Amino acid sequence: MGAGGAGTIGAGDGRTDAALQGLDPEQTAAVLAPRGPVCVLAGAGTGKTRTITRRIAHLVAHGHVAAGQVLAVTFTARAAGEMRMRLRALGVDGGGGAVQARTFHAAALRQLKYFWPRVVGEVDWQLLDRKFAAVGQAASRAGAPTTKESVRDLAGEIEWAKSSLIVPEQYAAAAARLHRDTPAPPEQVAAVYAGYEELKASSTLLDFDDLLLHTAAALEENSSVAEEFRDRYRCFVVDEYQDVTPLQQRVLDAWLGPRDDLTVVGDANQTIYSFAGASPQHLLDFSRRFPDATVVRLERDYRSTPQVVDLANKTIGAARGRIAGTRLKLVGQRPPGPEPRFNEYDDEPAEAAAVAQRIAALIKDGTPASEVAVLYRINAQSEQFENALTEAGIPYQVRGGEGFFQRQEIRQAADALRRTAARDDLPEGADSGENLIALVRAALAPLGLTDAEPPGTQARERWTSLRSLVALAEELRVHEPDLTLDGLLRELGRRADSRHPPVVEGVTLASLHAAKGLEWDAVFLAGVTDGMLPITHALGSGGAPDDEAAVEEERRLLYVGVTRARVHLSLSWALARNEGGRKTRRRSRFLHGLIPDSSPASKIAPPRRERKRARCRICGKALVGATDTKLGRCAGCPSDIDDDVFAALKDWRRDKSRELDVPAFVIFTDATLTAIAEQLPTGDRALTAIPGIGAAKLERFGRDVLAIVAGDRPPDTDGVPLDPA
Repeated sequence: MGAGGAGTIGAGDGRTDAALQGLDPEQTAAVLAPRGPVCVLAGAGTGKTRTITRRIAHLVAHGHVAAGQVLAVTFTARAAGEMRMRLRALGVDGGGGAVQARTFHAAALRQLKYFWPRVVGEVDWQLLDRKFAAVGQAASRAGAPTTKESVRDLAGEIEWAKSSLIVPEQYAAAAARLHRDTPAPPEQVAAVYAGYEELKASSTLLDFDDLLLHTAAALEENSSVAEEFRDRYRCFVVDEYQDVTPLQQRVLDAWLGPRDDLTVVGDANQTIYSFAGASPQHLLDFSRRFPDATVVRLERDYRSTPQVVDLANKTIGAARGRIAGTRLKLVGQRPPGPEPRFNEYDDEPAEAAAVAQRIAALIKDGTPASEVAVLYRINAQSEQFENALTEAGIPYQVRGGEGFFQRQEIRQAADALRRTAARDDLPEGADSGENLIALVRAALAPLGLTDAEPPGTQARERWTSLRSLVALAEELRVHEPDLTLDGLLRELGRRADSRHPPVVEGVTLASLHAAKGLEWDAVFLAGVTDGMLPITHALGSGGAPDDEAAVEEERRLLYVGVTRARVHLSLSWALARNEGGRKTRRRSRFLHGLIPDSSPASKIAPPRRERKRARCRICGKALVGATDTKLGRCAGCPSDIDDDVFAALKDWRRDKSRELDVPAFVIFTDATLTAIAEQLPTGDRALTAIPGIGAAKLERFGRDVLAIVAGDRPPDTDGVPLDPA
């Protein structure tokens, strides 16, 4: 707890402060902290919203700031609305107007509308609240994919770049440096990004990120605008500070100017939106920026039972890296409850059926259906649970995504299957029995059903949904060997109809990201397997190391899921996708050390042994991050690169990229060339020991690379040594 806490504001005035009633000592310290920089590190369920609204009420009640001079920002309209409601209940209305509690974008929109005429003049602008068409047009011009999912992924990548203050010219280099999972080649994404910005500029359109950019610029470049704004707003509060992007921090800095009347609240170990540009760095560095800041830690958990809290602490206790160093050790304040359950099932239908059965028992015992949630990693996982709950007669609602049969790709798939069934040129028996699945796959291929998982979040979601539809057809055919395409369509229609009743009171089905900020009496965390949590693209492939930063974010996602539960918590996983399918899955590595010996699940499906962590060849410390692992040394340790070899490798890569007509990074990235020039491998084994160089690249380029390392020019395409001249 920081210095200058309790008693600093309002102490000794003889009045009873309603804002302090019912607070614990740490919450009280945060409320009473002096004006100036205050950082509240608030764990899950520790009453952060209660604390910051009480702090605002206390400052206003004691005349330290007028209500209308406070700007509180958060990340969702729901959270902003809850903050306003609590402030009204505390009687915070004062003589200077009401406290402004808004999202970053809503606050920026309000300010930009007011200041725009003064900054820009009479030029009108229009808010582009739906950017799909503009991104699609830019994608078409750049020759990029224009399917709905591809355009959505491109739009998301543009949002990430703008939130990260990366302009189109910088995108490709930034994507390579940060190992972004890009929906198209980085140079092509950059071209789409540039085209999108040009389209907006030609029509005087602003998107939501532009609201923040123009607001920051208006304050940074116009002293009179900055002076008027800073005279109006004197005190700032930022909720969920671990989720701010570089762009949002720039806006906050512009709002503050040289002042430091700022209260931030956050928990770095609940950072789960880095894919969208969020960074806990500003929260982690708050005390460095403001050395005199008051820092308060809220660790008393009022949401969950001690049993749930204990599991949450163990989950995040295994985390690694700098973020993990800020972990808060929660202390449960509720009466004891049941121990968390761990269950393994042969396949997903069995897992879903068991979860539905358990939910039915909870509802029978008095738990409202609305106080139960099934949480999973991606929306496409909802299908099995929708089916199981429907079969059990339990109402549900899908949060943060459409129900499985209402998704566009599934409706399109059903249309494609109906068109196939209507064809009159199919050979007899081609749409039934053993031929059915091949026919279904062929019908869905044009919609995005490929053999390999595609890049891009939206494209992967679509692919997973289509693959789930094929799996459903396979499952139905097991029970009905002579199933026809018409029969499959009738069954799909029946299931779609039965899952589309109006739902008022029901179990919540949601992804873990959509569950952030919510809580339920009972939570079922489903599909907790390696490849799903952590997700596949966080894991290394082809001998490459895991992306440790991405794996740690997946661990934090599990932590967020665990902390959504008040009383009942169950974690489950299935060894196969389909009933009777091959059991190729393993429970998540994150469950290692969490399952008690008394649980039947502790004796089965041992977790995959985690790779031995690589160590720096110079200082011997464990390596963190893909780049350090590739180089075989810490970023801060001195490089022993052979400059001549590095230059020769770059020349060779340039020539090879021209010969093969591919971007240079497709052959080897700069980091890989640096690793080769530092480690100077002398044989195939040493070369493939460098992460990112697998059997395929060894076969194609290994001879050339080893020749360069040995000091020789590689042979030309005919195998004849090149003329040294």
